[in-house]
Formats: sequence, C-alpha cells, structure tokens
Amino acid sequence: MADFGGADLDAFRTQAREWLEANFPKSLAKNEEAQTQALAGGAKLEGDVLAWRDRMGEKGWGVPTWPAQYGGGGLSRDEARVLQQEMAAIGAWNPIGGMGVGMFGPTLLEYGTEDQKKKYIPDIVTGKVRWCQGFSEPGAGSDLASLQTKAEDKGDHFLVNGQKIWTSGGQWADMIFCLVRTDQTKKHEGISFVVFSMHQPGVEVRPIRLIAGSSPFCETFFTDVKVPKENLIGPLNGGWTVAKRLLQHERSGMGGRAGEGGGGKREALGLVAKKYVGEDEQGRLADPDLRTRIVMNDMDLKALQQTVRRAAQEAKGNAGPSATTSIMKNANMKVAQERAELTLEFMGHQGLGWEGDDFTADELAAVRGWLSGKAGSIYGGSNEVQNNIISKRILGLPDPTAAK
Repeated sequence: MADFGGADLDAFRTQAREWLEANFPKSLAKNEEAQTQALAGGAKLEGDVLAWRDRMGEKGWGVPTWPAQYGGGGLSRDEARVLQQEMAAIGAWNPIGGMGVGMFGPTLLEYGTEDQKKKYIPDIVTGKVRWCQGFSEPGAGSDLASLQTKAEDKGDHFLVNGQKIWTSGGQWADMIFCLVRTDQTKKHEGISFVVFSMHQPGVEVRPIRLIAGSSPFCETFFTDVKVPKENLIGPLNGGWTVAKRLLQHERSGMGGRAGEGGGGKREALGLVAKKYVGEDEQGRLADPDLRTRIVMNDMDLKALQQTVRRAAQEAKGNAGPSATTSIMKNANMKVAQERAELTLEFMGHQGLGWEGDDFTADELAAVRGWLSGKAGSIYGGSNEVQNNIISKRILGLPDPTAAK
C-alpha cells in the first residue's frame, strides 16, 4: 500500500487506523454479506451492522469530504483516500450510501439553501433517512424533459399529480427528490425540482417484479400530494439544470464504483474460473481463449479505475463532475456486463441455476447479477443518451438532429 507523503497525512493515517481499530466490529471483517446489508434496500439493521453504521454516521466518515458543519467528515481528498486505504486493509465497507449520498446530497450542497442543507444533509450523513428518485415516467424516459407530472401553485404549497416509473427503492424510501412540471408552455424551462415525504396521503408505490427476481424498481403515483414551497430546490422552473447536475453525480458514482466494493476484495475472476475449467500443466486456466478474455476484462477494469482516479484529481479545481461521467458510466457498464457474461460462461450450467441445493450461493447470485446487470445500460441514462452527450459536449461533434 502506497502511503501519501507529508507529516499531516501520516498523522491522519495513525488517527484513522486507531479509530477504526476501536470502532469497526471485528465480527464484520470477513463477512462481506453482512456489511452490504447496510446498503441493501429494506434491510432491517441490527447488532454489529447497525453499530458500525451508527458509528460511521456519527463520525461523518461515510461521506468523508462533505462539510463538517452539516455532519460530514470535513476531510480533504487525500485524507479521504487514506481513510479508504485503512478501511480496505481491515476489510471494512462503508455502511453509508444510497441515493442520498450518491446523488441528492452532492446536488443539494451545490443548489440548496442553507436551511435546506441543515434540514436534509445530517440525516443523509447518518444513513437514517432513505431517498429515492422520481424522474422517469411512462412517456418520459430517455427524453426526460417530456415529463408530465404536474405541480400546481396553491399559494404556500404545490399540489402534485402524476406518475413516475422505475422509482428505485421507492417502496423503502422516506423521501423523494422529484422532477415536476410547473409551466405547461415550456419544455425544459418548465420543470422544477422538489423534495417531499413518501409517507403522506396521496403517495402510492407499486413494486415492479423483474426477470432477475425481486426488484428495487417501482411505479409511483401521486394524487393531490401537498409539497411546501420551501421544498423547492433551486429556482422555480430551473429544475432541469439541477437534474442534469444530479445525473452527473449519479453517473460519476456508477463509474466510480468500477467493479470495486466498499472495502472488501473480490476474488480474482481467473481464480474462480479455475475451479470450473481446471488448469493446464503450467498452472494456468486450461482454456486459453477464456483466459485471454478474462485478462482483457481485468485490464479494462484497471484502466477504468485509473481513469476514475484521474478524473477525480482533475475535478479538484472544478465545481464537480463533468460530462466525462458519461464516458465512465458507459465504460463501467461494459466492463461489469462482460464480467457477468464471462462468469456464466465458465460456470456452465451451474451458472444458470435459479434455486435448489445443487447450486452454491455464488452460482445463484451469478445468474441474478447477469440479468439485473442488463438494466445498467439503461438507468442513469441509456448508453445511447450517454453517447450523444459524449459526442456533443466532449468531442464537439455536430448534432445531426439540430435544425439547419
């Protein structure tokens, strides 16, 4: 593990190591499944899992670089990197996550009022309030600006009516950040960004069952839902700008994960493959073609991880993520989907099991991961949408659909 230079960082490394030694439950060190419960939708946390989440939330280290004044860690990027290293060294995953951390929180820090930040950020930091996203509609997916969920001005509040679809985690969420139409005469300039409770009259959630089995996605219906005016994030009819920024944060997170867990280490794909395919006389994976494709996938993953780190360094002087997040999102989905397909290939029929004692937990998870992974090319903006963003905003290519 490479240490960062400087006495201050050395001192912080010692501080982080001592705090983790005192606060990370030893029972979780080799229990990746238990640690991921803290991030799973609808999971009831208890015991050491709950204790670990509460300790990290109180310390603010679940969101290490967020401002300390709102409960965040207040660390520099270099300090956060040191913390990540120390957590990885002991097998500790970050128990604070979800859409509040990856999407809404960073956006609120940029666009929210001081009162809004004080109201919403602390509960995101501690992981005690779950958030969901209300963007897509049956007639407004990739063309999100065609959304029709309406918010009528009723003086001191909006009255929201409409339907959202693919609302991730809606059945477990406490709050929703939502795009609504506040001006029927304009498309992009008639959209506003609001937040409100999912536990109020007029909100109905219907989970959508997918081919992979259980699903975090829902249909969500709003009937005369009251939203206080102070829940408007950003300017009235300025929600499209806020939403675009939020989507950049979402794509940045999707690219930033780059096949990595919070702190644990996945077993190398080639080592897993040997259990099914066997070895040649030199101890290598017996199938040379499969061996080559696994190595290529590993190389693509490492290249993506380095690109993510480079983009993070380049963003230090900027306000936040840029259009390059579209590249990372597409690249991450490609690497992840190829990995899932390679896994099924070397598992053979053992990788196609749905239930039963004839299959291991990893084998049952493989087919579900492969199926659910297909959604990755759609959510956060489809691959085609990302390609359009890349062509226009990064490569500067002309828009063939623009009016001449």
